[in-house]
Amino acid sequence: MRKFLFFNLLLVSALSAEVLTLQQSIDTVLKNYPDVKSFMLKIKQSEASYKSAYADYMPQIDLHAQYNATQTYVFPVNGSFHTVDDTGWDAGVNLKQKVWDFSKTSSKVNATKVDKDISKLSLDELKALLTYKVKNLYELMVVQSEAIVVRKKDLESKEAYYAQAKALVEQGLKTKADASRFLSAVYVAKDNLAVAQSAYNKAKTTLSLYMNMPISDSVELEGDFLKRDFHAAADLQKEILNNNYTLRIDAKNVEKNILLHKSAKASHYGSIDIVASYDHMDTLNEYDAKVAGITLNVPLYSGGRVSAEAQKAAIGAQIAKEQQRSRELAIKDELHNLLFDIERYNKTIAAKKAQLDSALSTKNVLDARYKEGLSTYIEVLDATSLVLNARLGLLEAYYSRALSIDRIDYLKGKTE
Repeated sequence: MRKFLFFNLLLVSALSAEVLTLQQSIDTVLKNYPDVKSFMLKIKQSEASYKSAYADYMPQIDLHAQYNATQTYVFPVNGSFHTVDDTGWDAGVNLKQKVWDFSKTSSKVNATKVDKDISKLSLDELKALLTYKVKNLYELMVVQSEAIVVRKKDLESKEAYYAQAKALVEQGLKTKADASRFLSAVYVAKDNLAVAQSAYNKAKTTLSLYMNMPISDSVELEGDFLKRDFHAAADLQKEILNNNYTLRIDAKNVEKNILLHKSAKASHYGSIDIVASYDHMDTLNEYDAKVAGITLNVPLYSGGRVSAEAQKAAIGAQIAKEQQRSRELAIKDELHNLLFDIERYNKTIAAKKAQLDSALSTKNVLDARYKEGLSTYIEVLDATSLVLNARLGLLEAYYSRALSIDRIDYLKGKTE
């Protein structure tokens, strides 16, 4: 019966505990973060720009009307001019259809299409960046929550040492210096615990703001992924250069500026248009006027504006190319540094594990010797500090390696 009640209690506790996984955090942030919504609106905005540019392909029809309450009409009569003041009005419709403009419009339309692709890539880039930031915050919470556990155990052990030292002082086996030194260590341990709790609360608050929802103080986190291994693929650099959203945006910007340059150059050659109009006039005499034909418009002089626009677009394309090359070099450099860091952290983790095992063995021996009066409080505190530093150092190494792995995932454009 007791076993049954015990298992029921465990089940209720497990069901009531709030578990927050990393993927849940990422999904919630990507759903609620304001910038995600604004970038989605920018995609719609670019779609509207595309429709606006594409409208130049369609017939342009205008309706016009005019009424004059008084107007002076001049007409010759027997070799002399006479004037008459009368009302007048006219109404009509104009049609203009572009036939050919030397790819000016098509280049502009294609440029807006590329701009739409850039907006979509920018949204994906934002999601990858948010995923990277959420991973950092979540991992910091995991590290600090484990650091809190370590700090609490350290505080408990030093409080136990202090209580033991006081008892030994009362028995005359130790001096007051022993108890005072342990009491000082207790205060230091309390301060370190407060620092860890503060860092955890800061990370939790920031993640909560990103998620736009509260995070329970008793939340449980998954920490196994912090110790995940990383093996660099042979084609890792190629994968990053092909998938990195920033580089893909740069490539699209180059394409967009080339198209804008082509459109600006085509402005030199003008356009061929079909025009048609119908007007009804009622000005002293009532009649209809009809026009249908083809027009050629070639700009002869624009004060240098057309040439300047073409030159500006050409320079923009060159700038975009150089920015792409510069960013590619920066990503390659960052990737190499991250791989070097991961290799170093792997060695640090192995060393910290060995250090922790050694420190635990030493501490166990010194604890036993101190009880027998064969070692001093200084030796015990030093051994305790070694264990603490080894545990926290191992935790920090795992965390630092995880940050480097997360950065590589971001460069690859991962959103999970």
